[in-house]
Formats: sequence, C-alpha cells, structure tokens
Amino acid sequence: MSTHADNHQADSAVATEPAGVETVESYEVDGGVVLFDAENPLAWVETTEAVSVQEAV
Repeated sequence: MSTHADNHQADSAVATEPAGVETVESYEVDGGVVLFDAENPLAWVETTEAVSVQEAV
C-alpha cells in the first residue's frame, strides 16, 4: 500500500530488491504466511523450519 507522499520511497525500494521479487505474492494461513510466485503458483517448497525474510536476504 502506498500513498502519493510515499511513491518515491516505494520506487527506490523496488530498485534494491533481488531479481524475481516482483512476482512474489502472499496470503495468511493459521500460524503463518505463504509466499508464492504469482507467475508459477504451483511451484512450491515445504519446510518444517521458518526463516525470517531478512535472514534469507
């Protein structure tokens, strides 16, 4: 979500994101969040260990 005042900040954040992030979407489930590639929603990986997004970057 952005406002007119934040548009410049949003544009600069996009420029620093790793390749492939632009098609990532998410939804909430009980006890977590599911991240998926909107261009290939059937591709998935299951894990028993959660890693914060900041740790993975």
